[in-house]
Amino acid sequence: MNAHACCHGSDQPGMKTTDPVCGMTVNTATSKHQSTHDGQTFHFCGAGCKTKFDAAPATYLHAQAAAGKQADSVKDPVCGMMVDPRTAQHHAEHAGHTYHFCASRCREKFVADPAAYLQTRPAPAPVAPGAIYTCPMHPEVQQAGPGDCPKCGMALEPMMPTLEEDDGGELSSMTRRFWLLVAATLPVFLLAMGPHLFGFHLPVPWDGVAGWVEAVLASIVVLWGGASFFMRGWRSLKPWSPNMYTLIALGTGVAWLYSAVAFLLPDVFPEGFRDRQGHVAVYFESAAVIVTLVSLGDFLELRARRRTGAALKALLGLAPKTARRIAADGSESDVPLNDVRVGDVLRVRPGEKVPVDGVAIEGESHVDESMLTGEPMPQAKVSGDVLTAGTVNQDGALIMRAQKVGGQTMLAQIVALVVQAQRSRAPLQRVADKVAAWFVPGVVAIALLAFAAWALLGPEPRLTHALIAAVSVLVIACPCALGLATPISIMVASGRGAQHGVLFKDAGAIEGLRDIDTLVVDKTGTLTMGKPALSELVVLDGHTRERLLALAAALERPSEHPLARAIVQGAEAEQVASLAATEFRSLTGRGVTATVDGSAVVLGNTKLMDESQVTLDAAALARAEQLRGAGATVMFLAVDGALAALLAVADRIKPDSPQAIGDLHAAGLRIVMLTGDNLTTAQAVARTLGIDEVHADVSPIDKAAVVSQLKDDGRRVAMAGDGINDAPALAAADIGIAMGGGTDVAMESAQVTLVKGELGALVRARKLSQATVRNIQQNLFFALIYNAIGVPLAAGVLYPWFGIVLSPMIAALAMSLSSVSVVSNALRLRNVPL
Repeated sequence: MNAHACCHGSDQPGMKTTDPVCGMTVNTATSKHQSTHDGQTFHFCGAGCKTKFDAAPATYLHAQAAAGKQADSVKDPVCGMMVDPRTAQHHAEHAGHTYHFCASRCREKFVADPAAYLQTRPAPAPVAPGAIYTCPMHPEVQQAGPGDCPKCGMALEPMMPTLEEDDGGELSSMTRRFWLLVAATLPVFLLAMGPHLFGFHLPVPWDGVAGWVEAVLASIVVLWGGASFFMRGWRSLKPWSPNMYTLIALGTGVAWLYSAVAFLLPDVFPEGFRDRQGHVAVYFESAAVIVTLVSLGDFLELRARRRTGAALKALLGLAPKTARRIAADGSESDVPLNDVRVGDVLRVRPGEKVPVDGVAIEGESHVDESMLTGEPMPQAKVSGDVLTAGTVNQDGALIMRAQKVGGQTMLAQIVALVVQAQRSRAPLQRVADKVAAWFVPGVVAIALLAFAAWALLGPEPRLTHALIAAVSVLVIACPCALGLATPISIMVASGRGAQHGVLFKDAGAIEGLRDIDTLVVDKTGTLTMGKPALSELVVLDGHTRERLLALAAALERPSEHPLARAIVQGAEAEQVASLAATEFRSLTGRGVTATVDGSAVVLGNTKLMDESQVTLDAAALARAEQLRGAGATVMFLAVDGALAALLAVADRIKPDSPQAIGDLHAAGLRIVMLTGDNLTTAQAVARTLGIDEVHADVSPIDKAAVVSQLKDDGRRVAMAGDGINDAPALAAADIGIAMGGGTDVAMESAQVTLVKGELGALVRARKLSQATVRNIQQNLFFALIYNAIGVPLAAGVLYPWFGIVLSPMIAALAMSLSSVSVVSNALRLRNVPL
């Protein structure tokens, strides 16, 4: 459904709808906050959400559409692809039913014979939720259960992950298969290339034995290891969507079939096919090496996709598997999370994760919400405060009422956003797939034309020349250089990047990084150190710094709160005396009190000072506001009923951040900062670093919405972050950049990882990206110009004037030389200055 559809009919009494800002369920009959946009009425849980929506409605409608857009798709009855009937351009009526098609060709086939596609296609079996599979490269391809993409031949993968244990059977099987192919291909390659490299020929009868070993091993590699390639290549012809596998099937199939006939029936070949030793040349090694190299690419691709799936499973794993439910009679029991219903009363004990979204109805505690905000400071929670699934309760017991369960929770929405973003950004389309549509039929046509021309117009023996020309065309057009053009450059660039602390997940990251014009950065952990530290101690008259710091540390030493740890670590760094606290009291949301060294000491906020009857004069309040304006959290320290000091705790900016931001600005990038922290702190950091645009107090869904809005505005966006709360935005960006040392979820959701967590490495990564894309373009030029020249030569275009004809052996040598030129050019990336 679209962003507005959720509100259709929302003015009916008692109907429930979704707040487009926070995602909470709102009863339209009782809601007090509404807003109208584009003729639709939207309802909100509170005035804060309404204010945010009115300020930027497009931001929240885009996020709502991204989270809720699950295509109400139907299957094209001809090719089986999933089609959205609202956007499909091709339709047909039959027997009172409307059918939708992905392309005009499928519609034409259906109209010509509807019964062929309706009667022979059984009704699909019911599929459990989460069992829909899609193509990573073509998200519009969807089907129930696993299979191969009809467009590119890639294996389909589940649209939504589950927490069920995956034994890695597919990856393990592919790993074993790849190493078996290597073991079989290596001797084939050595036996075939040994005479060319060393000029040594095995004597009789060992040459015959070596020939049989080569033929048998190569046949195993091609027919067993390459079976899936031939199947995918054949399937690509059904919807006429030639791809890389079509090229692979063509090149290896021709090379192996020709070699098998030449090896088993050499006498059927005329003299024109024989070398100086009288042997008919075979190309078993070419076919075997191609199959093995493509298998390596598939193996690496599957492993990368598994890592991406692991990020989503990690997100799902943030929620506990059980919840402690309180029954109406007061009894308590642990129940599976799936059994929790809206309205259930749950207990969340210290150290436990909040199981579902809801509201606290009893108790006081601090809750670590860093998975939502990225901020290290736990939030005080009392009755009436909102609790979010996956956050961690720390020091007190809470009783809550469930308001959102299952797929309605904020955590589930985050997972849905990550999935949606990953599906909408297909991986780098293989260049071979782009040219295959004309390359495959073109090569076959040229081979047939060459055969016909030689057979009809060539000199005697005509059929011999015709066969030599046709085979030479197919062999010289084998896609080795084309297939190597991108991966060999990516391999070299990846190694070079790793040396400079930059890890690329895939080729798409390297290619896309050069086009980035906007960098979106998280604040905490990306621009700042990610943990609070004591930044200033303002000592008032009549006290010494050492004693006040010792008193504050004595109060905070029993606490695990990040602010408390910052004060204790500050005292330890200055090596002040360690004092003991007695009569200690922790007051949730206000501060702490105790008796230390004979003095009554109070440390906390203004509310606690009021409760303790400590007077805060105008100068102290002004100084506190000044420190807050610089991005610090301020606490007041009172000794024996009088204000003694102000303690400022802040998350310090990383030492390399100013230089990195300056270099990125110099490279022409616009810098946008997103943070879950408050606006005052965010603006303080932005002023210090010269950030162009700031969005503060944003949720994970808000972050993804801002990134999507920038993309809709025509920007090429990279997102840099380090936390779970950054995962949706990292996935939504054109390029996601994770800071090393951050969460695994962030690193798995991103395409680039900066190992040392230094933003300055991004400047080097972008330079490497630009150099790599230039190198790939050069490689593609070499590969394509080789085919543009080699194919006509193999067809015999020079024979009428110069009497030159390429034999299949020369064609194979030329094919090898083209690959050497591509590899040599790619190796130059090792010396690119960064």
